[in-house]
Amino acid sequence: MNKTIVVGITGASGSIYAIRLIEELLKNHATVYVICTETGKKIINFEMNMNIEQWIADLQKSYNNLYLEDINNLFSPLASGSFPFDCMIILPCSMGTLAEISNGLAKNLLCRTADVALKENRQLIIVPRETPLNTIHLENMLTLSKMGVTILPAMPGFYHQPKTIDELVNFIIGKLLDMVGIENKLFNRWGSNM
Repeated sequence: MNKTIVVGITGASGSIYAIRLIEELLKNHATVYVICTETGKKIINFEMNMNIEQWIADLQKSYNNLYLEDINNLFSPLASGSFPFDCMIILPCSMGTLAEISNGLAKNLLCRTADVALKENRQLIIVPRETPLNTIHLENMLTLSKMGVTILPAMPGFYHQPKTIDELVNFIIGKLLDMVGIENKLFNRWGSNM
């Protein structure tokens, strides 16, 4: 059964993770809804030298299961609990967005969709990208963790002896795909190369 996944992208460093996740989800026949903050768009442009709207428009020529949502459109189907999606993954997740979600603020579509995931008991995975973490960050993560949210920091392992940035990125993307039940071979699992 194909999954419907919402990918939220915020204004934290690490936009390469979001790009790779979207690519892998599409390869695995998931229906993907993307919500990107304005700062997230700027970070993607800065870090990846790409315009996300154009990149998605180009992908839509090959995939009819990819949608870019307007962050300000609270009339989007994603804003309603009656719209079925399997999981929401927010990566990279800024500490500002994390704080809004953990405090129940839903002033834009990204935070509202996370709120829907929480109230409907759907899988919500947050990939925070900040270091070091202060007490407020940790308390916000704890609040969400107690509600069943998976906190999956962008902390790649090194036991697979990565040689490239792609191998580090694939480690995190592989873990995310594992979390949503999509089989993958993006990284060598512990014991498989020893």
